[in-house]
Parts: sequence; structure tokens; C-alpha cells
Amino acid sequence: MSSEPVIGVLAMQGAVREHVAMLAEAGARAVPVRRAAELSEVDGLVLPGGESTTMSRLLESFELLEPLRARIADGMPAFGSCAGMILLARQTLDGRPDQQQLDGLDVVVRRNAFGRQVDSFEADLDFAGVDSGNVRAVFIRAPWVEKAGAGVEVLATVSGVPGVDEETARIVAVRQGAVLATAFHPELTPDVRVHRLFVDLVRKAA
Repeated sequence: MSSEPVIGVLAMQGAVREHVAMLAEAGARAVPVRRAAELSEVDGLVLPGGESTTMSRLLESFELLEPLRARIADGMPAFGSCAGMILLARQTLDGRPDQQQLDGLDVVVRRNAFGRQVDSFEADLDFAGVDSGNVRAVFIRAPWVEKAGAGVEVLATVSGVPGVDEETARIVAVRQGAVLATAFHPELTPDVRVHRLFVDLVRKAA
């Protein structure tokens, strides 16, 4: 692989264009992915935000669910933001019974944990693996990680959120091997550091 990895962005829902722009700024060649043939050509994949149950149905409709599971199981780096985090988890709480999981992370995620659209908020996070200060995080109908397995590294937590138990630090960013996930939307700020972290993971996995 060249120094410019090819990273796909699952182009079914969410801020696809914003993720593509961030990946390009972070040093990757970003391409939309909708088909299994396109998935086979990328070195890593971003799963953007959106509505996780709809996205899981679309993965099945486009015959991408099993190829994506297989590639992640085979070590392909993946990065999920918000709904992407939900899809990458091994289990989702408060989801639909027919929702499909990709089993990329040994975590249990609670869907819409921070509340509805009107409960959206921003916070400054101390994010492990990212230098030069805190990361500004945008949370929109965001999940949190309810439980993380022994092999999962917690990268960031948030507490003091209105309407949420202020004494509990909620896990909002994790990494397991080459799989990264955030409960927030790094593509909605000018800060490219989280995407740069993922691009570096893709390079190291090559």
C-alpha cells in the first residue's frame, strides 16, 4: 500500500461528503462504498452516522452485510461514528430485535443513550491518542458504551451532561485493534485529528 491509503465511506446515510473531506485532509484517498465490489478495493472503511436500524437493513439490501462482517473479521480497519459505533458493536441495547451487528468491537452499546435530537450537545473531550489538546465533540442522538470487553481501549469519556447521571463518566470513544468508534461526529467540526488517527491505523494495518 502507498502512503496514501484508500479508505471507503459507507455511502448509504449520514455525512458521507464530510467524512470524505476529512479523510482527504488526513492523507487518504477516500471513495464512496455501496457495493461488495467497491468494499473489496479499500484498505479501510468509515461507517458514518445516520439511523442504525435503517443502515443495517440497507447493508442487507445491498448485499454488503456479510462481506463487511468478513472483512472486519479478517482485520480490515473500520471507524464508526454515532450509528457506525452501534453497527460495529457486538450488542445493542434499545435497538430493534431485527437489527444486525457487525461484531467488530467487544462492546455493548446503548442506542440514543443521551436522548433525542433536542438533547444534542457539544463537549470538550480528553481523547487518548490525540495530541494538542481536547477534542470538541458533537453529540446528536448519540449512543454510549454500556460495557467494554477486556481487549477494548477506552479513548474518551464524558460526564456532567444535562439529564444524565452526572456522577457517571460515559464511554464515548473506543478502540479494539484496528477498529475505532466514537459516539460523536468528528466530521462535523474542523478538527481532523480523529480521522488522522484512523488513517494512521489503516497504514499500520497494511
